[in-house]
Amino acid sequence: MKLIIVESPTKSKTIQKFLGSEYKVLSSYGHIRDLPKSELGIDTENNFAVKYIIPMKARKIANLLKKESKKSDEIILAADEDREGEAIAWHIAQILNSDNSKPHKRIVFHEITKQAIEQALKNPREIKMNLVDAQQARRILDRLVGYKLSPFLWKKVVKGLSAGRVQSVTVKLIVAREREIEKFEKQEYHTIEAKLKKSANNDNIEITAFLFKKNEKTIQKLDIKTKQQADAIIKDLNNAEYKITSIEKKQVKRNPFPPLKTTSLQQEAWKKFHFPAKFTMGIAQNLYEKGYITYHRTDSLNLSEQSLTSAHKFILKNFGKNYATETPRRFKTKSKGAQEAHEAIRPAYPDKKPEDLNLDDKQFKLYNLIWRRFIASQMTSAIFETNSVKISADCSKNNYVFKTTGQILKFDGFLKIYPVKFEENELPVLSENEILKLIKLTSNQHFTQPPARYNEASLIKVLEENGIGRPSTYAPTISTIQTRNYIIKNDSRKFEPTEIGVIVNDLLEKHFPKIVDIKFTAKMEEKLDQIAENKIKWKKVIKDFYEPFSENLEKKYKEISKQKIAEQETQEICPKCGAKLIIKLGRFGKFYACPNFPKCRHTAPLKSASLGIKCPKCDKGEIIEKKTKKGKIFYSCNQYPKCDFALWDKPINKKCPKCDSLLIETKKGAIKCSNKECDYKD
Repeated sequence: MKLIIVESPTKSKTIQKFLGSEYKVLSSYGHIRDLPKSELGIDTENNFAVKYIIPMKARKIANLLKKESKKSDEIILAADEDREGEAIAWHIAQILNSDNSKPHKRIVFHEITKQAIEQALKNPREIKMNLVDAQQARRILDRLVGYKLSPFLWKKVVKGLSAGRVQSVTVKLIVAREREIEKFEKQEYHTIEAKLKKSANNDNIEITAFLFKKNEKTIQKLDIKTKQQADAIIKDLNNAEYKITSIEKKQVKRNPFPPLKTTSLQQEAWKKFHFPAKFTMGIAQNLYEKGYITYHRTDSLNLSEQSLTSAHKFILKNFGKNYATETPRRFKTKSKGAQEAHEAIRPAYPDKKPEDLNLDDKQFKLYNLIWRRFIASQMTSAIFETNSVKISADCSKNNYVFKTTGQILKFDGFLKIYPVKFEENELPVLSENEILKLIKLTSNQHFTQPPARYNEASLIKVLEENGIGRPSTYAPTISTIQTRNYIIKNDSRKFEPTEIGVIVNDLLEKHFPKIVDIKFTAKMEEKLDQIAENKIKWKKVIKDFYEPFSENLEKKYKEISKQKIAEQETQEICPKCGAKLIIKLGRFGKFYACPNFPKCRHTAPLKSASLGIKCPKCDKGEIIEKKTKKGKIFYSCNQYPKCDFALWDKPINKKCPKCDSLLIETKKGAIKCSNKECDYKD
């Protein structure tokens, strides 16, 4: 019997179905060895010798694998085809070899299909130690930062905090964006639009054109700063003649998007379904292990010849030759370090539609996205017909030019299977030098907007653009910094830093600038790639990082005293010992504490500040700002539970002129009525 060892039980069941009784497929249930939790596990004085242990939860399966390997004629290691998978295979080999077991073979594949498994079994290889070393280097770097810097934060700020090589940079990005928003000063500007129509009475199609030039000079976004300036232009334009000076017609091709890779899958799943990155990767893992999609941790946009042929046949059969390209579309990978993976994320069987598979709702959504994106990538371009029309408006003193565009879809191409939002705007038949009739001139007030807070998709995008971490690390990183309460998701599903997140970030920025330096972190990723490419040795990378880091850490322990940031005196009295309570900062925010700790251990949540607005429901209480357990802000009556009045948007001390309900300010700054049945907006 031949023993195949994979890392997932679902994967083992799928592979077992493709093979005969001569094979037995078992799972290691992930990593079978790891660094110990109770100690550093790295001998920094002895050339970074690593101490690996078999965790308690893995001992039973380790013993089973040893037992089964002794019975087997051949041992085949079939973990995933990336650095993590290579390391899992190596650790299994180390355990089995320590028991004088038989030699092992390593096989790799990027999809779990019968053909891929059979092909892999025909082409075994050795374990690639350069990939193992790259994984070990990342693990050790992260352990050194986490296990050395976290106790420093406990001693200098508050217990229970942690730092991480990639997580701390991610928090920095979110803190920096929040400070940009706080410093932002909005600026007013105006745009001017003209509603026009053909002079012929029988043609009532309105044309909306926007002012974009004055006296041959293009009007920039902030050029019309006030309503007075806008009104002066409108007054000037009221008696102008509106004449078409140019019409530019052309056909525009819109090419399909490339197939998905890890980061684009995470971004699209967030945009379309609001799936968090960690959740998306969990579903993708399940789809992969069941043999429905190719490997989901990839930077590559490559597609196999077989998949291209299958897609072409499917498109011809289901949509016709107008939708099939003459030659396959191939996409170039721009990501650094993308040599690890061989293909983009695609359906393992391109002819299997989502409805052909037994999937739950979430699996269906993700598989449907992957399947459609892949099939669309091999379809013909969509064709639009666009018209760009310039309209002059000559006045006695000034010459103005308005512009309008029209767009009509002439052939849907790939949009047939992968719809994308676009606006069709059909213009009437127009001709140069034609005089148009003015219906109305309008000035629209606008304000510049601060940079948007990051959401899951935009945060992953900026991490990828800056070379921070790798696609496989984004989901756990974003999840970790939320779990540790450094950031929260607000009601708009955007990330905001917490108070403790800002304090930790500022401390690291000041005293450990390299740890949160974007360029330094990106260069470290490049070094990890070089280890994987066998260009440099992993212990040198660790040494070059650790020695200056350790020296600085030792210096900062002496240099920095315990941070007194959060301790504030109050007039509140401790009910247990009568002392005046102080406000302290913990991992989950501020709270009242007795200064006589540990003799007196009294703590209490802070009293919520009143907004000075009477509760409209009970007319006795006042509205206060509160937080949910997850840190989301809401507004409720301070008489709760006697009164259950609550709002997500911030109330303002004004009544609705239509229904007399409280007015609220939305997250985007708009003022509207709190009564859902009232449509009043200011």
